[in-house]
Amino acid sequence: MHPPISTVDAIVVLAYLAVTVALGLWIGRGNKSVDDFLLGNRDLPWWALLGSIVATETSTATFLSVPGLSFVEGGDFRFLQLSFGYIIGRGLVVLILLPGYFRGEFMTAYQLLHQRFGRGTQRFASAMFLVARNLGDGLRLYLTAIAVREAVGLPLPACIAVTGVVTLIYTLFGGMRSVVWNDCLQLVIYILAAIATLWTLTGALPGGSEQLWNFALEHDKLRVVRWDWNLADTYTIWAGVIGGAFLSLGTHGTDQIIVQRFLSARNIRDAGKALFLSGFVVLAQFALFLTIGVALACFYEQFPSGTELKGDTAYAAFIVLHLPIGLVGLTLAGVLSAAMSTLSSSLNSSAAAVVGDFGSWFGTTAMSREQQLTLSRVFTVGFGMIQIGVAIAAESFSRSVVNDALAIAGFTAGILFGVFLLGLLPIRVGPGGAIAGMTCGLATLLLVKFGPVYAPSIFSTAIAWPWYPVIGSVTTVAVGALLSALFPGRTEMSHGAA
Repeated sequence: MHPPISTVDAIVVLAYLAVTVALGLWIGRGNKSVDDFLLGNRDLPWWALLGSIVATETSTATFLSVPGLSFVEGGDFRFLQLSFGYIIGRGLVVLILLPGYFRGEFMTAYQLLHQRFGRGTQRFASAMFLVARNLGDGLRLYLTAIAVREAVGLPLPACIAVTGVVTLIYTLFGGMRSVVWNDCLQLVIYILAAIATLWTLTGALPGGSEQLWNFALEHDKLRVVRWDWNLADTYTIWAGVIGGAFLSLGTHGTDQIIVQRFLSARNIRDAGKALFLSGFVVLAQFALFLTIGVALACFYEQFPSGTELKGDTAYAAFIVLHLPIGLVGLTLAGVLSAAMSTLSSSLNSSAAAVVGDFGSWFGTTAMSREQQLTLSRVFTVGFGMIQIGVAIAAESFSRSVVNDALAIAGFTAGILFGVFLLGLLPIRVGPGGAIAGMTCGLATLLLVKFGPVYAPSIFSTAIAWPWYPVIGSVTTVAVGALLSALFPGRTEMSHGAA
């Protein structure tokens, strides 16, 4: 464990945490209804939503791990191939899915499924989102706490509790407005921290930026595209463009955490602008993180650390051991920013999913606006406690179990896009067929992920994770359509079925 950070750095971090809470409390003073709390009264500017989208999809794992992809021996810029797919996928969401969300006063993505397949499919999809999102973000909180523990020396449960509670407070009182404006602040903080790190790294090299450029060329670090066709290779142009597009179609077209931002926009044009342009911002952001990884590799070649540094730990080690006082605090605030933006969005979108998709269970239609707002806040607290509990429980798991659970949490992207696609295609598919398709999609992905690990004699070929959304989508659509064609009487039900 590294020694605790300096007093100055601790003050910087505490000041950042205080500002986020104060901003949430100040912005949230105008929340009068559930629409205010969960959707910002549908009046948020497109550029703020763009910043919120980017910050939401940037977790601590992104902040600390992406530099490791170019830092390691043989590492380069091939991760950017996924960004090409992200841009394509977002464009397709704007063209295919976005219009449907603005044909009615929806609170969640899954209310659109109610129109096509009935309430059962809506709730099945929403439940899948809730389980995956809170499991995945609880584990992201755990990974964030590990980085905080290394920096400040506090016990892991304390790091989890502080990060989780601060995020919960400003989300609870500020609602969607607080989430979006804090996301914008957090985006600025972690980008400034990344730029400051790159500036420090370059300045520490005897040859400056020229030495960094020559190092990148000599070690082939600037390679972006790999044309090989290999399903087991994560970083090929095919996995990046095809897998990245399907992943973005799922995460940005059907996942409540992003769709909630569309629904908070003033109109469909603003929503589309925020979503599509966010892809280019993410591309630039990834390029910045990968450049930091190359700079770290060049720095440690010039000044060996004396210990073996892995890709995921190289940036964290440099932050604690080599950044000057003040910048350590700023960069640690950047780490927290990346985590808190995702967690706050998760809490707010989870509350929206329960109220919007399961509201009849709690009698929301008979409630006043104030009562609905109170219920939304109660669920926000509940999901905050769940995520803190998942993070604390994760300490007893091995790292491999955590990574497997995070991979499972990402399965929903392809499956949810598949069921939305079933609703858009000019074929007759009923609610039973849609639910069966999602179930088979999940079962197939479990086999693809864990089959090569636990039954290698049967599943001899591993498949890289960018293909998971493709497999999930195709399986969901194929099974749903086939079963509806073969057994129309058993898969067709009333669209209004509860």
